[in-house]
Amino acid sequence: MTASNHPQDESTTLDSTAHLMNRISTQLADQLSLVSLNGTKRPVPPALVLVAHGSRDPRALSTVRALAARVRELRPGLPVHLGHIELNEPRLPDTLTQLGPAEAVLVPLLLSRGYHVKQDIPELAAKAHAQARTRVAPPLGPHPLLVETLYDRLVEAGWRTRMDDRTRRASAVVLAAAGSRDPDSRLDTTRTAHLLAARLGVPVIPAYASAATPTVPEAIHTLTARGHHRVAVASCFTAPGRFATQCAEQAPWIASAPLGAHPAMARLVLHRYDQTLETRATMEPELASA
Repeated sequence: MTASNHPQDESTTLDSTAHLMNRISTQLADQLSLVSLNGTKRPVPPALVLVAHGSRDPRALSTVRALAARVRELRPGLPVHLGHIELNEPRLPDTLTQLGPAEAVLVPLLLSRGYHVKQDIPELAAKAHAQARTRVAPPLGPHPLLVETLYDRLVEAGWRTRMDDRTRRASAVVLAAAGSRDPDSRLDTTRTAHLLAARLGVPVIPAYASAATPTVPEAIHTLTARGHHRVAVASCFTAPGRFATQCAEQAPWIASAPLGAHPAMARLVLHRYDQTLETRATMEPELASA
């Protein structure tokens, strides 16, 4: 009996063929998305550059790459690139340099305003001599799509979607975030906590891994002192890293995973990209008439 007669080998061949056909279909869809109905070539949209902070945890890089892949799946034909503020390659200036004269929208994979959004990212764009052809989108939070992701990650960790009144009164959540000395960052995280509380129907207190208070242990103590004995920690971090791990380890009950490549996160990235382009389109006529 030859090798081709084995069912396992036939299955492997079929899998390989299916993979090849899927790859061809994806490439064809990408090419067709650049052509209009009358056959003319559509202009290439401004590139979307995901700006990640960077981490020594190897899971962080694989996570943001997975998120970038999901964004590409949702928007075929859109050039999607990755750049880091620090610690990981590619660095943001290198990504912008490789893009050359092409326009780009920089979407921070950050969940609130702060120094990185206001200072670091614009300065890195200037370093790459790309400030005139780039626009920085708002951070991902606060936004209902962010809250959708936080909710789903809590459910995955063991949060009950249905509770009786006694269980609900005993339950609460600490929203664990990185922290910043920028007051706008604190406002954004507090807003996200309020949105999550409305979704869950239980108290949610924001807490921070650094640079701000309360800390996660302090927030847990506050909630337990109020009679909440089922306190979960919601990880408000884009990807795994030192802060996310540290906060999860302090959870007295359950802790959710970082936000990662959740489908709602990919939709949120594209929303910030579109929002930034729409803002530019609105401003340009005003500048022309000034």
